[in-house]
Amino acid sequence: MGVPQPTAETRWRCTLCGNLTRFDVTRSTRAVEYVHLDLAGEPNVEEREVVSETIESVRCRWCNAVDQIELVDRPGAGA
Repeated sequence: MGVPQPTAETRWRCTLCGNLTRFDVTRSTRAVEYVHLDLAGEPNVEEREVVSETIESVRCRWCNAVDQIELVDRPGAGA
């Protein structure tokens, strides 16, 4: 069960303190990467395609509440 991601019309809000701007997000990502190694063997990711991504938890940076996040409308989203 993941946490819903914000959209163009919504954003996160902490239900305990009202924070709208600072969160620690733990996510799992599956990706396909094209890695180019230089002659010294140093890798450089030149292309990355995200196959799937799940947000596992969101923690509020202000009050440290874990998974107390809700989606609310962005200002002007209904206009």
